[in-house]
Amino acid sequence: MRMAESDVVIVTGASGNLGAAVCAVLARRGVRVVAVGHDAATLRARLSAPPALAIGPADLADPAGCAAVAAQVLGAFGRIDGLAHTVGGFAMGPVTQGAAALLDRMRQVNVLTTLHMLGAVWPAMQAAGRGAIVAIGAQPALRAGAGLGPYAATKAAVLRLIEAAADEGKAHGIRANAVLPGIIDTPQNRAAMPDADTSRWVSPEQVAEAIGFLLSDTAGGITGALLPVTGRG
Repeated sequence: MRMAESDVVIVTGASGNLGAAVCAVLARRGVRVVAVGHDAATLRARLSAPPALAIGPADLADPAGCAAVAAQVLGAFGRIDGLAHTVGGFAMGPVTQGAAALLDRMRQVNVLTTLHMLGAVWPAMQAAGRGAIVAIGAQPALRAGAGLGPYAATKAAVLRLIEAAADEGKAHGIRANAVLPGIIDTPQNRAAMPDADTSRWVSPEQVAEAIGFLLSDTAGGITGALLPVTGRG
């Protein structure tokens, strides 16, 4: 996987299980990682390798918060080459009861953070004539099951944003793709599903490697892809 050591990649949600794994994958390749999370101290303690820059807290549901992140990165490095947007939320609920409130909550954390981060990094990438963006979808975005309607609807919106960004970015050398993980093997998911066969789940590291690939020049011909990363699930 080719990535230049001069590349600057923003990883949102870097204090989470997947975000931390993405930071580790990129750090091993010498990329300058900008870790964005709840607070800078937690980020530095959570990550296996110190990031080139830690930013937190940052309200990514607010366009001003995303613009501030981009401005801080540009002030430090003068460039933004990649974005791995791992921020997101999950909650279950029926479409017949309390769905509007749940949909709004999921829209804030899944859709708006994606939309605003796209807008924040786009000008720098367009000016440079290159950039790579990877967002996190979900398998239920393709077909929702019971209790997954509001969540799946917002993840489907993320996929549509990425598809549109991919087309809009072609003229500017900007690629946009998404990964669609299955159940990720995290302590939280193990606690929530104690009887599940975790051998069929996908690890954060496996999803992170797929994200790293899509960010790399090796994937330079890939844009608009919705890549399933589901393990044996």
